[in-house]
Amino acid sequence: MSYQFQGREIETTAAGYLADPEDWSRELASHIASLDGVELGPRHWDVIDYLREEYFENNQSTPNTRTIIKAMSDKWGERVDQKTLYDLFPLDPSKQGGRIAGVAESRRKGGY
Repeated sequence: MSYQFQGREIETTAAGYLADPEDWSRELASHIASLDGVELGPRHWDVIDYLREEYFENNQSTPNTRTIIKAMSDKWGERVDQKTLYDLFPLDPSKQGGRIAGVAESRRKGGY
């Protein structure tokens, strides 16, 4: 699988995650999101930035939805619930958000 973007072919895994994290850019993230029917707004970018920071600065951590809820509650200064995040990333905040953020696919088996 790959993305066609700005005249280039961006290689991905079978699940659509970037094969080379160096290919990521905010413009590519917007393109990937648009393919999923998601228009990125400020809260989307907060989640994306958090996922990238956790992955690249915290030993390749891929936070689950519950961890993202806590982080965004702290960031936004309000109680965030699962529905709020699924409204942003309907296919799964940690997986779809991570794919758009250009981080590797989570290898978690589910649960908390």
